Amino acid sequence: MLRLPQHEGATASAATVFPVTADTDSTEDGLAEAFRAVTRRLRHRTGEALAPWDVTPGQSRALGVLIRHGALRLSALAEHLRIAPRSATEVVDDLETRGLVRRRPDPADRRATLVAPTEEGTRAGAAIHAARRAAAEELFGRLAPTDREQLARILRTLRD
Repeated sequence: MLRLPQHEGATASAATVFPVTADTDSTEDGLAEAFRAVTRRLRHRTGEALAPWDVTPGQSRALGVLIRHGALRLSALAEHLRIAPRSATEVVDDLETRGLVRRRPDPADRRATLVAPTEEGTRAGAAIHAARRAAAEELFGRLAPTDREQLARILRTLRD
């Protein structure tokens, strides 16, 4: 049986955790659940699409950023990916192990390191990008172009 943590003086019941009142609008709950379901479906399809390269979605995003922007410091890569610098280091470590990126000294500051895609990384990155686009198209292709544009605008608003 699942036990929920209890706080002193608190009692938990479905009615107190998820109160239903005349003011409750189930639209928010339905919207949140629909968003989670679409996110799960997109993650699943993306994972399947990336399987041939044995990279994670985060690694594929990092490789894409490096291909688009060229050599970057780890801190700049982390900013592009909106992740912590330590997480960017782990992503780059994994990509470097696979031979998809390489580190080199920054000519502007010998203390700093730049990360750049290798030739193999650039080739793999192009194929990965195409596979990710195909997975997204499989999901979003059912929407009319105007609906896709509106959804993209809404998601950018929520992201920022």
